[in-house]
Amino acid sequence: MANGTPNNAAPSARARRHTFGDDAEEYDAFRPGYPAQLIDEVLDFAGLDDGALALEVGAGTGKATRAFAQSGVPVTCVEPDARMARVLQHRCGGLPQVTVEIADFETWRPTRRYGLLYCAQAWHWVDPAVRWRRAKAALSPGGAIALFWNHWFLESDDLTAELTGAHTRHGIDIPEHTILDPRPGPARYGSEARQWRDMVAAGFVDPAHRLYGSVHDRSPSALIGLLASYSGYRILPPRKRERIFADMAHTMAEQGGSVRVKVTTSLFLGRASADGNPPR
Repeated sequence: MANGTPNNAAPSARARRHTFGDDAEEYDAFRPGYPAQLIDEVLDFAGLDDGALALEVGAGTGKATRAFAQSGVPVTCVEPDARMARVLQHRCGGLPQVTVEIADFETWRPTRRYGLLYCAQAWHWVDPAVRWRRAKAALSPGGAIALFWNHWFLESDDLTAELTGAHTRHGIDIPEHTILDPRPGPARYGSEARQWRDMVAAGFVDPAHRLYGSVHDRSPSALIGLLASYSGYRILPPRKRERIFADMAHTMAEQGGSVRVKVTTSLFLGRASADGNPPR
C-alpha cells in the first residue's frame, strides 16, 4: 500500500495519528470544515433530548466541534494529542459547553452515556479491534453514531497528471487518502461500504450513508498547506517534502494559480440497539 515512506519503513497507525500535532496550527488553518447540512442532518438523526451530550472522538483542533457546539449541543471531546488539544481548547474558548479530554479513545472510560458519538476524519485512526465496542459502551441505548470524511479531488485531469508526475520525478509514492490518490473516495456506497458493513456487524441498526458535494477555489499555497496536513506527507523526510511541495507549487503557478477543487463529504449514520451494554 502506498504511503510515501521509503524502504517500507512506514510508522504504525498509532504513531502516524500523532504526526498531525507537529504543526497543529497549520492543520487548523488548512483543513476544511464540514457542510452545515451534514451537521443539521446528524442532529436530526440523533434526536437528542434536552440535556443530552455528544461525544466527539479524535476532535483534533475542533473543525467539527465548533459546528456542533454552536448548535447548542454540549460536546465532550476526546483527543489523544495534547498539541492538537491545546488548539482545540483555544478555538473553543468561547464555548463553555465544550469539554476536552486528552486521551486515547481506546483506553478512555466514559463516566456517563452519550446520545450521540461522532467522529470527523479520524475513525480510521482508532484501533479497529476495539473501536466499535468502545463506541457502544459510550452510547445510551438507541444513541446515534455519525462518522464522516472529506474526500478532495482536483477538477483538472491535466493538473492531476502534472502533479502526479512530480511525485514520480522525486521518487515519492502518492500518499493514500490525499487529493492525488487515484483510488476513488468514497470507494463504495451504502451497504457495499466497509464502514457500513463494520457498523452492522458490530450490532448498530438503522444504517444510512449520505454524500454532500461542494466546489472550492484554492491558491497554490493553500493547496500545499492542505497536503502538508496529511500524515502521508508529514512522515516524509523534511528535505524531500520541501522539494516535492516546491515542484507542485511551481506547476500550479504555471497553470494559472487558482486551483478548482471538488469535495465529496461522506457520512455514515447508525444507532446503538435499545439494549446497549453499560460503560465499563
